[in-house]
Amino acid sequence: MYTLNCKGRPVSLEEPLVMGVLNFTNDSFYPGSRLPDAEAVLTLAMKMADEGVDIIDIGAQSTRSGSTRISAQEEIEKLLPLVPLIAEKTGKIISIDTYHAQTAEALINAGAHIVNDISGGTMDDQMIATVGRLGVPYICMHIKGTPENMQEHTDYEDILKELLEFFIDRIGKCKAAGIHDIIIDPGFGFAKTREQNLYLLKNLSVFKILEKPILVGLSRKSTIYRTLNITPDEALNGTTVLNTIALMNGSNILRVHDVKEAREAVVLYEAYKKAAGSDE
Repeated sequence: MYTLNCKGRPVSLEEPLVMGVLNFTNDSFYPGSRLPDAEAVLTLAMKMADEGVDIIDIGAQSTRSGSTRISAQEEIEKLLPLVPLIAEKTGKIISIDTYHAQTAEALINAGAHIVNDISGGTMDDQMIATVGRLGVPYICMHIKGTPENMQEHTDYEDILKELLEFFIDRIGKCKAAGIHDIIIDPGFGFAKTREQNLYLLKNLSVFKILEKPILVGLSRKSTIYRTLNITPDEALNGTTVLNTIALMNGSNILRVHDVKEAREAVVLYEAYKKAAGSDE
């Protein structure tokens, strides 16, 4: 079973982990995760800690389709005062959601433990080398294009084959850079249609061949709310359904906006697994 070395803190993935989303931005696709100021960020971090979060994933940049990018310096200015404070007050593992190597380095040095890169190192050619030098776990997500244009890049001959090839290439580069703990994220909603997202979820277990932990981020996304013809605000129940499917298909980490409900899904899933064969 996987164990992550988070700057000397071992984190076991024997049971699935819950990662809570902290977006210090007013540009998030989900209104409930738009945090206008540092006080709101800290308040939500404390709430997540109380609800049993394992990892707090903090970022200052929206990566929704069509979003506008901000610079590494802007990210650092917003997050640098917060990261050590959140780490101290919650005692939780902190992940930095960024595709900028400069941001990753500044905030890992400020007390964060993991780098979460939506681009898998494709949007900053210094990222993988930087993470290797920092010696922390790296979440490598699949995307084609950038958040501004990714939905123009949803053509695949064989989506499973292309994603596996992408991850094999990225894992090789990560290992060459000295990254020991690599987590893969299929990138639900990033350069993928609704149908492709559901197909990837249905076939999530295929990625076990890579022998790396799998992170799934489906929380309140358009695959849920457009399929149900509702809004992101109404998509919690649908999120729980798809998170449960993800757990049953091999997900090791759920990245979510709603920690309490995800934690309950994990607890019930683990109880379900342990009950198997109990009547025999």
